[in-house]
Amino acid sequence: MKHTLKYIFSSCLVLSLLFANAQDTKAPTTKAKKDTITSGVISAKTAVASKTTTTPKTDSIAAPIKTNRYGVRVGVDLFKLSRSFYDKDYKGLELVGDYRWDKKHYIAAEVGNENKTTDDERLNFTTKGSYLKVGFDYNGYENWLDMENIISIGLRYGFSTFSQELNNYKIYNSNPYFDEVPPIASGQKFNGLTASWIEVVAGMKAKVFNNVFLGFSLRFNRLISNKQPANFENLYIPGFNRTYNGDFGVGFNYTVTYFVPIFKKKVVPEETKKK
Repeated sequence: MKHTLKYIFSSCLVLSLLFANAQDTKAPTTKAKKDTITSGVISAKTAVASKTTTTPKTDSIAAPIKTNRYGVRVGVDLFKLSRSFYDKDYKGLELVGDYRWDKKHYIAAEVGNENKTTDDERLNFTTKGSYLKVGFDYNGYENWLDMENIISIGLRYGFSTFSQELNNYKIYNSNPYFDEVPPIASGQKFNGLTASWIEVVAGMKAKVFNNVFLGFSLRFNRLISNKQPANFENLYIPGFNRTYNGDFGVGFNYTVTYFVPIFKKKVVPEETKKK
């Protein structure tokens, strides 16, 4: 019995030692696994942070920069030019031009020469002379992208030097019983005449080809000064056209112009200006 108890006690001691050794061997492995998992998590976080920091943003696209072109536009009035071919009583030419001062304003000018014979009810006379108009246009049209169309209103100051020649005239007959008196030839000339006026101009220009524009404008005139000869009224003034009621006149032109660019300016958005 004594030997049996000793054997059982020895066996229990051996088993306890083996169990303790097994626990010591298993613990470092578990810890190593934990350390490996922890280091893997830290490395993944570091990699994500590094990727987030170094990767550039690709979702923002830069908007195209818009520019306005500035330069000189020159051309001719097609109406006056074509009228010289089909109207035997008219010869004339008008050159037009403008310069873009800023985004909305243009400095404009017209210069021309006219030779016109007017056959009125009682008078037949020929007007010869030259004129100059200077002023500005304001463009009220907001263009898209690179469009350069114009819908404008403007003002001009006009000045003309000319001469009048009275070809013939008729004497008014108040008594219908007698026949109409035939025209009386005159040939009297009046030189050194001048006139000045103000024009209100409304028009438009559209780009039809690269740098080529077609335009149309209406003019409403008011005389400022008008040097007239004795016993003769200036019924037609070069650049002013026919006079109505002595002081007012109207006109129009149809132009083709070519734009010569000189420089460009970047368009700054209104929000950026406010900031």
